[in-house]
Amino acid sequence: MLVTYPAGVRMPSSANYSRILLANLVAQVGIIVSGGLVRLTGSGLGCPTWPQCVPGSYVPVREQAEGFHKIIEFGNRTLTGVLGVLAVLAVAAVWKWAPVRRLKIAAVVVLVGVLVQALLGGLTVRLGLHPATVAAHFLVSACLVAAASYLWFARNEREGRPTPLVHDLVRRVAFVTCGLGAVVLTLGTVVTGSGPHSGDADTPARFGFDPRTISWLHADAVMLFVGLVVAVWLATRLSSAPASVSSAWRVVLYVTLAQGVIGYTQYLTDLPEVLVLTHMLGAAALVVVLTNGVVALRRIAQE
Repeated sequence: MLVTYPAGVRMPSSANYSRILLANLVAQVGIIVSGGLVRLTGSGLGCPTWPQCVPGSYVPVREQAEGFHKIIEFGNRTLTGVLGVLAVLAVAAVWKWAPVRRLKIAAVVVLVGVLVQALLGGLTVRLGLHPATVAAHFLVSACLVAAASYLWFARNEREGRPTPLVHDLVRRVAFVTCGLGAVVLTLGTVVTGSGPHSGDADTPARFGFDPRTISWLHADAVMLFVGLVVAVWLATRLSSAPASVSSAWRVVLYVTLAQGVIGYTQYLTDLPEVLVLTHMLGAAALVVVLTNGVVALRRIAQE
């Protein structure tokens, strides 16, 4: 779609603009993977204090009893700083190259969210990796991935009223699908918070739910989610919308099915760390493609 801007406003065609937004998105996905690595290696308290790593030092020290765990946890904290820098750059890039209100809001959400994540991470350490704060940490990251994804996929849009490309019923089902996707992710954090990977190798903190029961509840929600994704994909495929719309939802379906396969495999193989980490990466990827699916449902009307 050709995007035009008012006279005097620079078209966001700079390579730097796209690179910044892409780096912002990749880093938001990366922090989910690094957080998963912290949890799976039991390194959540590798730096037992916050904001310092150990009393008197913001970086790990040689005499720490936490061993290699301190390196993994400190690496995750360092990546948070990188996210902050990229979020600031994204705000500046949007203001300079794409002065569109929707994009400005999304950029600010990412920046504020990174600050919230830093504070939530500190609270999580101080509460001894309570599963509720750990789950909240992941879910906030998922929201930031969605905001960063929107910035990337809508980066060349301009001000204007969105024009739906599909029937209103299809759009509503798509939004319900996204809502159910959020439920699936939330249940996934409860499953993890009820299983063996607590984030601390010595004193695991758990929700206390039966892992088998909560896993099947999560699986039931996934089955319903798959059905809705298939419905939206078929509806877009059979509609008069551009092929790019159904293509976007076909990708959502592929990622969803891959996540299902990984999820069942890890459940049946007693949750090997590699598959759990892959599942977390898949969850982030699902947020990305769902965001793209929603963006693809409309275009900005031209004046």
